[in-house]
Amino acid sequence: MTAPDRLLAALDAFGGRRTVVIGDIAADEFLYGRVARVSREAPVLILEYDTTEIVPGGAGNAAANVAALGARASLFGAVGRDAQGARLIEALSARGVDARGVVRLAGLVTTTKTRVLAGGIHSAKQQVVRIDRKGDVATPRVVHEAWGRRLDAALRTCDAVLVSDYGGGVVTPALVRHVRQALRARKGRRVPVLVDSRYDLGRYQGLTASTPNESEVEALLGIRIDDDRKVLEKAGRTLLERSRMEAVLITRGSRGMALFEPDRPTVHIPIHGTDEIADVTGAGDTVIATVTQALAGGASMEDAARLANVAGGLVVMKRGTATASVDELRHAIEATR
Repeated sequence: MTAPDRLLAALDAFGGRRTVVIGDIAADEFLYGRVARVSREAPVLILEYDTTEIVPGGAGNAAANVAALGARASLFGAVGRDAQGARLIEALSARGVDARGVVRLAGLVTTTKTRVLAGGIHSAKQQVVRIDRKGDVATPRVVHEAWGRRLDAALRTCDAVLVSDYGGGVVTPALVRHVRQALRARKGRRVPVLVDSRYDLGRYQGLTASTPNESEVEALLGIRIDDDRKVLEKAGRTLLERSRMEAVLITRGSRGMALFEPDRPTVHIPIHGTDEIADVTGAGDTVIATVTQALAGGASMEDAARLANVAGGLVVMKRGTATASVDELRHAIEATR
């Protein structure tokens, strides 16, 4: 079977898989306007407001990507009892995500990242500023108790687990241990557990795989990789040894990806498509969602990484927090035959 045929076969196995997504949810808010003139008050542009869009971010975007790939995504997280939290849950449901595991807590402010985009009537909108409204760090015990038995019920029937740690307090090592214990109690095929941690990857060990980007690896190890393959190799092997995971997939932007597995040579995967990137917002969520679904369907780690590379290449050509569909992936893979 040729490489494209293997990837297409892996893609066919996506449908109907159940994936539990656990993590920190944010609202990605996009405020669009048209440039009217320069202000007299300060050397800044005046925008005529057009519209506002709320898109799931963080673990919400990972879940939306899982759903876009034809799988059944069950999301567990927390948002505030505020307008942004309500709109976020609506946006998740509209994208086919089961958000019954998203609890709304009084006193918790929903993390919101507002991007202001401006442009002319016939020109593409460009981001001019981003405003972050960081919510309070969620109290893990309160969140986990609010989930009740719903999480355990979802873990009994899922095909994969995706952990998305953005530092919001929902994900803890104790929670991950609970997830692993619940999965070990099941009989049958082993369930893959993947983690994406923005700030603290070092506290997760023994899972199936992680998908850090290059800057996260550099921050964790205190190094600079740039274009140095030897430094990259040492970094990947160090992460693999420390984390005791089955695989580490480092995403490298325009340089593609590097896959590290024990007792296997490193696989360097060149970027899919053009390196003229439109927007990288949420691309990491697309990558881990695709890898998770491929592994849930029985694909090898290398084929999962190559599929994720295609998916990532598709979403960075879209503006805003985006997803890749099965049809888009299929078309892109078939074009390589």
